[in-house]
Amino acid sequence: MTRILLIGITGQVGWELQRTLLTLGEVVSVGREVPTPSLQMDLSQPTTIRTVIREVRPSLIVNAAAYTAVDKAESEPELAMAINGTAPGVMAEEAKLLGAGVIHYSTDYVFNGNQSKPYTEKDRPDPLNIYGKTKLAGEQAIQAIDLPHLILRTSWVYGSRGKNFLLTMLKLAQEREVLSVVNDQVGSPTWSRAIAESTAQILSQGLQDIPAFLDSNRGIYNLTSTGQTSWYEFAKAIFKLDPNSNQHKLKKLLAIPSSEYPTPAKRPAYSLLSTEKISSQFGLVMPHWHRSLEYVLGL
Repeated sequence: MTRILLIGITGQVGWELQRTLLTLGEVVSVGREVPTPSLQMDLSQPTTIRTVIREVRPSLIVNAAAYTAVDKAESEPELAMAINGTAPGVMAEEAKLLGAGVIHYSTDYVFNGNQSKPYTEKDRPDPLNIYGKTKLAGEQAIQAIDLPHLILRTSWVYGSRGKNFLLTMLKLAQEREVLSVVNDQVGSPTWSRAIAESTAQILSQGLQDIPAFLDSNRGIYNLTSTGQTSWYEFAKAIFKLDPNSNQHKLKKLLAIPSSEYPTPAKRPAYSLLSTEKISSQFGLVMPHWHRSLEYVLGL
């Protein structure tokens, strides 16, 4: 049976992966806070990464962990780089020693957002903020090691748990009468469960020998919902579809430019990623962002 080491089980994607990967093999879940001391992994400490991987001896490492506090990363660049940039390279080194493969998740924030058409895997990265720079460093660290790997770039991740835009909007709708949301940043909100299920669908095609399968398909793939929207339009859809809308205090939703909502980290204005490559390579059909939102809200 394939042994899968899942890193980052408390995150949005990692939580969903615990369920979707179960049908593919034996899943060993690790993180900073897990009941088994020997499986506690601190991504800022490379020694703990190496120790856990050598104990588990997986044939596949799925890294769903990351430093995701985009604004806070501006004031903690060293920690963000250790977790997002250095740790993935350490995982890749250990995986190569075991003859294992790696699946790693990255982000649309590796791009500057100056395009007006969806970014492809061939477009040159040019991150605007520390978070994007550290995630790009993680991609490059894995690519520098000659081993079977998939790097899956996703965007605007949300779900029914953790910290994300959906849950923030649902909370604020019950607390405020007026809410302002940025309307000049465009992207495709992507449900964490869709990411996890798509990952499992890809892996199911190579169960006989996952490292060999990853090796023959190695590279970067965009993995996001289809369709596009702005944060403002996304918020409007959330409020309209919320089955608990009768509990909203919200009376007015205002669309504002990014200049009226300054943040420590600059965001790309255009974050759409083309999913043509992943669809062609694996026959994967990603859901439209609006349809996924309906599922998350139980419609």
